[in-house]
Amino acid sequence: MRTTQQFSITLPAELAALVRAKVESGEYASDSEVIRDGLRTLAARDRAVESWLLSTVAPAYEALKADPSRALTTGQVRERLAAKRQTRTPKA
Repeated sequence: MRTTQQFSITLPAELAALVRAKVESGEYASDSEVIRDGLRTLAARDRAVESWLLSTVAPAYEALKADPSRALTTGQVRERLAAKRQTRTPKA
């Protein structure tokens, strides 16, 4: 049984150029390696987002459902964000 499967894909010129540049630089041995690494990175990002949703977002949502009085208005959120922006040191 084959452990790989062949695909034919069409990329926009910009992404095709990126793939070629990665191979030509020696960073990857083939176009397929570039695509495989990109897909692995995408899968890892998806896992990280799923983990964040389950570990952070879902509990916060459940807590808010249990006690809606903890909710902030849009104005309160804007005020807090503005205050945080003012306390940040500007980058040189």
